[in-house]
Amino acid sequence: MEFQIGVIAGDGIGPEVVAEAKKVLNKVGAVYGHSFHYKSILMGGCSIDATGVPLTDEAIAAAKASDAVLMGSIGGNTQTSPWYQLPPQLRPEAGLLKLRKSLNLFANLRPAYLYEELKEACPLRDNIIGDGFDMMIMRELTGGLYFGERKTEEIDGVMTAVDTLTYNENEIRRIAKRGFDIAMKRRKKVTSVDKANVLDSSRLWRKVVEEVAEDYPEVAYEHMLVDNCAMQLVKNPGQFDVILTENMFGDILSDEASMVTGSIGMLSSASLNDTKFGLYEPSGGSAPDIAGKGIANPIATILSAAMMLRYSFDLDKEADAVEEAVRQVLKDGYRTIDIMPQNENENVTLIGTAKMGDFICERIK
Repeated sequence: MEFQIGVIAGDGIGPEVVAEAKKVLNKVGAVYGHSFHYKSILMGGCSIDATGVPLTDEAIAAAKASDAVLMGSIGGNTQTSPWYQLPPQLRPEAGLLKLRKSLNLFANLRPAYLYEELKEACPLRDNIIGDGFDMMIMRELTGGLYFGERKTEEIDGVMTAVDTLTYNENEIRRIAKRGFDIAMKRRKKVTSVDKANVLDSSRLWRKVVEEVAEDYPEVAYEHMLVDNCAMQLVKNPGQFDVILTENMFGDILSDEASMVTGSIGMLSSASLNDTKFGLYEPSGGSAPDIAGKGIANPIATILSAAMMLRYSFDLDKEADAVEEAVRQVLKDGYRTIDIMPQNENENVTLIGTAKMGDFICERIK
């Protein structure tokens, strides 16, 4: 089979980790008889440097013409980069928000699971980790506070900023259905996270989720306030299966969940629309401080490519092969610097970005 993949290498370590994901995809193609064709797309800081804007109309068109998009990280150091001296609508992250909206990518999937081999990298105590954890955070991606009306103005001599959090029932219903559908393929439990004791938007969220739950009698579901959820993620992460939540809460909770696994460099991410199309990216940032050093962990981007195989191309066997190759590399004791154990361990070997990609490729059968 042939597939057209839009590639946003991005900024910082983005080009380095995307190169390894492409290497793995090419190995999958060679082993299983597929052809992956890549189209480079500019977005983020590199697009600002080249075109003056973080995302052009031509880039959006190229993304829409692809079967899926693989992305590295975008952005730079918010304290020193000239990109962050620009107005907010011209900064790197504005390009990502625009792309999500343009492609109608309303459902963000962020798995967070703990590899047995990386238990020592988890910051939690052994009695909390238990047998490990495996959760999927389902984040609504095109509504809420990030897309509401905003303004900053002087009122009675005082500078005042306003951000508006807006959701309608249709936006909530479609993400809830996607969350319950995924729960049906997992352990059949949904934890819907909101702030219904304070926010009207959360009270509507809770009402609609309850309506959707009626269509999924096999799925156990519960409501949890966002502050409690943040606490439970570090107190008992094993209790969660699918966490369903709105845009800003999901942004924060997914980053917390990723660090509970030991390294954000291990976790993949998918953003889907109503079709098979998806944008696949690592959960971590562009890490400009280590860019170009060849030490970045490419596993999150490689696992994002595996999610692309599974969700956009329906290549489950191939996705399984990539995920198993990652597990085998970890089992064989190879680590990038972010997941190296703090204590000396003769059974663990430090390797760089490219070598990690090579070793994963070797184990794809």
